[in-house]
Amino acid sequence: MRTPLNLKAFGVAAFLSAGLLLSGCKSAPELTQANALALIQANYTQTPASGASIAVSDLGMRQGISAKYWNRTTIYPNKYWADFTLTADGKKVVKLQNGGDVIQWRPQSATDANYSVVVITAQANHRKPHDVTDIQDETLPDGSAGKTASFTESVDLTDVPQPLVDIAHNPGNKLSTKRQAEFVLDNGAWKLKGIS
Repeated sequence: MRTPLNLKAFGVAAFLSAGLLLSGCKSAPELTQANALALIQANYTQTPASGASIAVSDLGMRQGISAKYWNRTTIYPNKYWADFTLTADGKKVVKLQNGGDVIQWRPQSATDANYSVVVITAQANHRKPHDVTDIQDETLPDGSAGKTASFTESVDLTDVPQPLVDIAHNPGNKLSTKRQAEFVLDNGAWKLKGIS
């Protein structure tokens, strides 16, 4: 008779111990797409805004002349090299990588369709994240448990003049990039660890 009582007492003690253990463990909150997007956007908002880099091809150069952003000031003997100087309007909307005001157009030949120069929008904006997908549990590179999510990062052309937006949409420009975000738990809440 003593054995069944001991087993019963042991069973009750085990059940209570399991209950205490389970009540002490809090499950991690769900990381939704909206939460992940808000954390990524907050990170982007904290970084300094910057101008967008735009590759300007032959078509873009012609569009820039039509928009009066630059004028051809020098043509070279080979007839396909030229210098284009930014106009007063051009200086308000773009900056050159070298900090000057002359675009040096130097294609390999008169039929070089791949040549382009890069200008940077004077309007500074933050990048925009969107389309968060594939949220999943991961062991992060440092060995900690966390989550990862894929998302798309896009260039923000808000307040950029339409002719420059049109140039940015020409072939050769990449206005969005797939990225991955890593999240870790910090005091019971999800926190963005990094973006790659």
